[in-house]
Amino acid sequence: MSKERILSGMRPTGMLHLGNLLGALDNWKKYQDQMECFFMVADWHALMSEYKNPKDLKKFTIECVKDWIAFGLDPEKSTIFIQSDVKEHLELAAIFGALTPIPWLERNPTYKEQLQELKDKDIFTYAFLGYPVLQAADILLYKATKVPVGNDQLPHLELTREIARRFNFLYKDVFPEPQPILTQMSRLMGLDNRKMSKSYGNMIALSETEEQIQTKVKTMVTDPARVRLKDPGHPDVCNVFAYHQIFNAKQVDEVRAWCEGATVGCTDCKAKVADQLVDLLKPAQEIRKELDSDEKKIEEILAAGAEKARKVAQKTIEEVKGLVGL
Repeated sequence: MSKERILSGMRPTGMLHLGNLLGALDNWKKYQDQMECFFMVADWHALMSEYKNPKDLKKFTIECVKDWIAFGLDPEKSTIFIQSDVKEHLELAAIFGALTPIPWLERNPTYKEQLQELKDKDIFTYAFLGYPVLQAADILLYKATKVPVGNDQLPHLELTREIARRFNFLYKDVFPEPQPILTQMSRLMGLDNRKMSKSYGNMIALSETEEQIQTKVKTMVTDPARVRLKDPGHPDVCNVFAYHQIFNAKQVDEVRAWCEGATVGCTDCKAKVADQLVDLLKPAQEIRKELDSDEKKIEEILAAGAEKARKVAQKTIEEVKGLVGL
């Protein structure tokens, strides 16, 4: 490879939201001009939590790709594909499963966190425990050298590195040990001041209408100590002010003065956040409208991406199968 190679993906379990934009898409857009990028819709991973109700997986897969393209991913620069369109992901996961000790999976700290976050789902399954093995296969199938992750995902990536080391020790030095690219972003909480998550229902989707955004922002948690307009606010504990810091940086000093000086109420402050979000999302939403009327274009992009991904994946799996005697 002449350039560093990246593999990253998203699970199509719902519409993408502002957290996905700040935590992934904004960075992916930059990476595609610097590195060789593979971006996958991780539908096998989505099935692990949605297996009882999978009817919307295909719909959310297409919606996910629409958002990716609308917010700047270029299929001429990046390989965009659906995980299940490349069967080699499961083949490599099966091989890695044969050599991955169960205690490695049980000690993964994010496993229990996911069980808690998705407690309304029955995910005490073989597949969910083995989620990091499939993730390792996703990354190493393309011999990715870099993986964009947040701090909470570092244990998963370290397990990928351990699996690569174990395979290389047992057979041959085939796989690189991928290095993390830590996501640099301001922490964006959900409307209720918890982690923004589809499962919590506290998100603002990238495809929300102006009216939907305004309605949702009105429900945001503010400074609990500020009950009346004349009460001085405490911006540093207010989730609405955190949104101003991220999406309205030019006015943030003015907003702080409003709040601490009790000259503008929380309702008006929220309205200004909503206006900023509407303006931020509008250009991409216009592109998205064009894609809504031309879904054949999305199908063509995904077919071309799968073909490019398979060429790399097949080469890797042939090498691996030869080494393990298959």
